Amino acid sequence: MSRATYPLKLPASIKTAAERLAREDGVSLNQWITAAVAQKVGAVETAAEFFKRRAGNAQPRDMMEILDRLPDVPPEPGDELPPDLAEKIERLRRSRRKSDAG
Repeated sequence: MSRATYPLKLPASIKTAAERLAREDGVSLNQWITAAVAQKVGAVETAAEFFKRRAGNAQPRDMMEILDRLPDVPPEPGDELPPDLAEKIERLRRSRRKSDAG
């Protein structure tokens, strides 16, 4: 196994907690951090593959077909879309209506 070194700067509170957890696990701080990073890498890569598989060949227009079936009521307080996303969705809707009419 090839190894690479990386100078890691941690906030003191995180380092202290990691040292305590490493001691509890009976491993060195280096081993504990290596295992933690490997676990995170695995989780992120697994999640990325899951979402890629789950999405399949879905396209944004597929989402719009689903959204178009929803009732046209205002969102509950706190559920509003960010303005930039709301504008993007509205542009997609207009574009879709034009292509359906044309």
